[in-house]
Amino acid sequence: MEIQSFRDLQLSPEVMKGIEELGYTSLFPIQAQAINPLLRGNDVIGQAQTGTGKTAAFGVPMVERIDPNIKSVQGLVLVPTRELAVQVADHIGKFAKYTKLRVLPVYGGEPIERQIRALRDGVQIVVGTPGRIIDLLERQILNLASIRAIVLDEADRMLDMGFIDDVREIISHLPLDRQSFFSDY
Repeated sequence: MEIQSFRDLQLSPEVMKGIEELGYTSLFPIQAQAINPLLRGNDVIGQAQTGTGKTAAFGVPMVERIDPNIKSVQGLVLVPTRELAVQVADHIGKFAKYTKLRVLPVYGGEPIERQIRALRDGVQIVVGTPGRIIDLLERQILNLASIRAIVLDEADRMLDMGFIDDVREIISHLPLDRQSFFSDY
């Protein structure tokens, strides 16, 4: 059976309710190809232009696979800019609206104290820029030992912007048995 809509996927009622509130019905090609493999725990490399549903392609499976009862960071999304961090965190938060998951954007240009407080209160998904993620790691505020899934969103752009060493440093803190999704624009 070809998967054409979100209803064709085996998603929890809580996640489906968030998706339906967004008005999502039909799947974009990147979603139809990536969501089921990601739900099964496979690694995926995807390429799609901005505005074609990449965030749902990786965000929906991430929300489905993370345990809301564990108060540590289990999902990490690296993005190249603060604007994208806010946008992606907001979008994932809408998929997770009826779950008990907490999503936090972290990025520079804003006082770090609020982000530190939120992390200490318990967050399951962090969406952030490489520089701020490294800052939080160096301060020993962010622990990536429980990461189940990492996403490099707009990975090619991050590399073009010179973040390769930062990305390598962050990945060195992750468990080996994590799931990975790399996307470019």
